[in-house]
Amino acid sequence: MKTINEVHGHVVMKMMIEAKKSFTKEELEKAIIEKFGKETKFHTCSAEGMDAKEIIDFLENKGKFISTVEGIKTNPDKICNHE
Repeated sequence: MKTINEVHGHVVMKMMIEAKKSFTKEELEKAIIEKFGKETKFHTCSAEGMDAKEIIDFLENKGKFISTVEGIKTNPDKICNHE
């Protein structure tokens, strides 16, 4: 039986911060899949079972990204602290 990894959206945001760069959505999706695997599912405090594209859309809709000329990035103050 194959185990599916589950990763919190905060981990994706921390990965973005550590990269110290902006991403297009396509670059971010590729980076997420490369780091966590295609089968990984993502969850947040209010949603679960998302794939890489869905977690990107979810975080964007929650205002967790900062738009730049180069794409999107995030800051530590965008990560909620109620884990």
